[in-house]
Amino acid sequence: MWIDRQIEDLLVRRAATRPVVVLTGARQTGKTSLMQRLFPDHNFISLDLPSEAEQAESDPAVFIARHPPPVIIDEVQYAPGLFRHLKIAVDEDRTNGSFLLTGSQPFTLMRAVTDSLAGRAEILELEPLTFEETRQSLPDITVEEFLVRGGFPELYANRDIDARGFLQSYIATYLERDLRQLLEVNSLRDYERFLRAVAIRSAQLLNRSDLARDVGIAGSTLASWVSVLQASNQLALLEPWYGNPTVSLVKRPKLYIRDAGLAAFLCGIYSKDDLFASPSAGALWETLVCAEIRRAQINRHGSWHLNFWLDRSREADFLLHRAGKFHLADAKWAEHPRLRDASSLRKVKGVLPDDSVESMSVICRPTNTYPITDDVNAVPLTEMDKAWREG
Repeated sequence: MWIDRQIEDLLVRRAATRPVVVLTGARQTGKTSLMQRLFPDHNFISLDLPSEAEQAESDPAVFIARHPPPVIIDEVQYAPGLFRHLKIAVDEDRTNGSFLLTGSQPFTLMRAVTDSLAGRAEILELEPLTFEETRQSLPDITVEEFLVRGGFPELYANRDIDARGFLQSYIATYLERDLRQLLEVNSLRDYERFLRAVAIRSAQLLNRSDLARDVGIAGSTLASWVSVLQASNQLALLEPWYGNPTVSLVKRPKLYIRDAGLAAFLCGIYSKDDLFASPSAGALWETLVCAEIRRAQINRHGSWHLNFWLDRSREADFLLHRAGKFHLADAKWAEHPRLRDASSLRKVKGVLPDDSVESMSVICRPTNTYPITDDVNAVPLTEMDKAWREG
């Protein structure tokens, strides 16, 4: 079963206007399948094959001759030496859509693109499925089921797959492949314990000293391991907004596991019943909301900037801003939020410039959008980005 992705139109447009398009993202988000579906007439080669990766790295000119454009090169991070020769090929023939590249390590890819393909390549990111994408193919799925199962496409292409087994294998593959490439770790078991500690703290401020102490590692090691989680698309750090002179604003970022299903699995939550019984339900809901906002912005190439607000008396989980305008949102694990759930957003609005806040929403689990107060709405996940959607 194929699930249409919101990024498809953007990807096709970029391939029509740039000679190189790089599609990055975490493993198992569907990069290869999407490229092959949208560009069926392109040649295809995967550098997952060691022999192909070796030739692409050691003899890239011959590799390109064997696989001429238009071509999809999968898992291109395995041959960083290829990029300089792609530059030569593109400079000789700047036909748009000639080289479509996929890779699972954006830091590595972006460095290579910056060094060799600046001005020639477009970088796009493919996140796991959104709830809206999933509902188009599976209209009966509930948001709670989606939260626990997560957004990896294979889990919905074949509903018979056991999600718990899939996610366990996903973590093992991540530890054995991406982690060994990005960082030397003495004990993969220690790193897996670190992963679980991070998942428990998803949707919280990042306290590096407390996290390092609880895992039992040095602060410098923690910094490296957090960077690896970001580099492999498993972790997002959401920065606070500094645009107001309030001196009491928090300076630390909030951390989020990028897929709520993976976060739930790492927290030991394997079913809806587990979720409803867990004290982590609220944090996992906020993790999902953050992922959905981020995915909507990426898939539509949106220009809203995402931060959060936190000071001694006011909080907004999500603050989207652009050109002096704001949308404020809180995530609440509730079907029907109370009046007090709107109060914090209204306090934040009170310290922002007059007429600058365009909407305030409590993202929760109602059936439809409805007003909590005259200026704050209770909004279901499927409708949360209508106010700032760019079409």
